[in-house]
Amino acid sequence: MKMEQFNDRNVADNGYFLVDIEDYPTDGWGKFKRVVKRSFKGELFVGLWVVLREMIRFDTHTVKYPEEKMPIGPRYRAVHEMKRLWESDTERCIGCGLCEKICISDCIRIDTRIDENSRKEVSEYTINLGRCIFCGYCAEVCPELAITHGGEYENASDQREHFLLFEDMLTPIDKMKAGKQLEFEGFGAITPHEDERVKKTPLAY
Repeated sequence: MKMEQFNDRNVADNGYFLVDIEDYPTDGWGKFKRVVKRSFKGELFVGLWVVLREMIRFDTHTVKYPEEKMPIGPRYRAVHEMKRLWESDTERCIGCGLCEKICISDCIRIDTRIDENSRKEVSEYTINLGRCIFCGYCAEVCPELAITHGGEYENASDQREHFLLFEDMLTPIDKMKAGKQLEFEGFGAITPHEDERVKKTPLAY
């Protein structure tokens, strides 16, 4: 194909033709005939057959929430969780404050103090779920894998300031003793048969 055919802007000689379109009716009887003509075509009965076929199949796809819930992926970013150490059952958070610094929605507040053993501990840790956009930056920057996103997505509240406290996010002791703490599936996750290899250490956690 030559470039002259593209450069030629004379549309009258390039085979253009007008489409034969019927005039729109102006009276009531003409509009009624147009509706009937457009309605009773094959496409209408095809759509009706699809609906009827799905009705008589009785294959329900509706999830009966809250009795039934859809499975979510392991990397789903829902309400935050704070992890404990497998060796001493104490919290992993060391109070570095990186999660507070990297939070782009400014929803994390963390306060630390020095305990009687001259170690820094977290005195207050809150997350405002009303401001959180669940981006996952706090979980990615945590050097101890202390904060992750869990699978709890039911966080509706009647208050605009819906805060999540450190104690609410921390893994319960009974769940920790039973070995049911879900780890973040990624870098640093607990490998299979790790329970047999975890031993008590003399470190004062």
